[in-house]
Amino acid sequence: MTRVAAVDCGTNSIRLLVADIDDTGTLHDVHREMRVVRLGQGVDATGSLAPEAIERTRIALTEYAAVIASTGASAVRMVATSATRDAANREDFFSMTREVLGAVIAGAEAEVISGDEEARLSFAGAVGDLDPAEGPFVVVDLGGGSTEVVLGDSAGVSAAFSADIGCVRVTERCLPGDPPTRDEVSAARSFAAERLAEAFARVPVERARTWVGVAGTMTTLSAIAQDLPEYDPERVHLSRVSLPQLRSVCDELIAMPRARRAEFGPMHPGRVDVIGGGAVVTEVLADAFEQRAGITELVVSEHDILDGIALSIV
Repeated sequence: MTRVAAVDCGTNSIRLLVADIDDTGTLHDVHREMRVVRLGQGVDATGSLAPEAIERTRIALTEYAAVIASTGASAVRMVATSATRDAANREDFFSMTREVLGAVIAGAEAEVISGDEEARLSFAGAVGDLDPAEGPFVVVDLGGGSTEVVLGDSAGVSAAFSADIGCVRVTERCLPGDPPTRDEVSAARSFAAERLAEAFARVPVERARTWVGVAGTMTTLSAIAQDLPEYDPERVHLSRVSLPQLRSVCDELIAMPRARRAEFGPMHPGRVDVIGGGAVVTEVLADAFEQRAGITELVVSEHDILDGIALSIV
């Protein structure tokens, strides 16, 4: 087996996976962890990464580097996505990653990937545990700053698009209220629909038979729909949520104040203020997939771009 480490640094969170990859290409988790660092704080408005956001990320990455060293991973790949693609001062971030990761594995640093590669890595990680007969799949990776919509089957990806919309971006732009007003929610829906329209034009989602959702918004919505007392990844992985139940949970989260959201056992504290924005995007997606493909449920996968990054190393 080969032991590798994957780091996914998005707009809202930074995640680590240390895993063994066997001769069949199957991942075996050694360590998996997530921290909310909000690297994309204010990027949509200012065009730059906030110094305090880079510092939060540095602290988390330093602790991840210690885990990578202690577990004996032989290679590491760190991928930085939407927030760094948009930032004018992104070199401040990349020099920090060279310093932190390079101390563990020589030459290691973060890399920016295109929206297309982000989509393909997400798909590879998301569908590995699903029956190929359920395909074609439309995989949605709903992040903080971007949302990847990917169509594919057991033969691979046939179409993909990265839309410039995510839970942090829509919250910062459209949902300042606590709770948001009816006009704010309406504006958020219009913004999400506008940004996702090109994805639906570029990706023939009408061919899909199964919708697979990955990342924190989707996994949290599933945990709440299941009424879990606390977050349980085993209960969330490959769970299925009907679209009526999904819309009910989304409507509830969008309308309630943040203090009430924080009372949900599965809710990560760093997701409380942006889950409403994620729920808005999810509802727009649900409407489109139901109307275009006749899809009636969401399948939620715990495996996503992080797993795809690990697999890509070998």
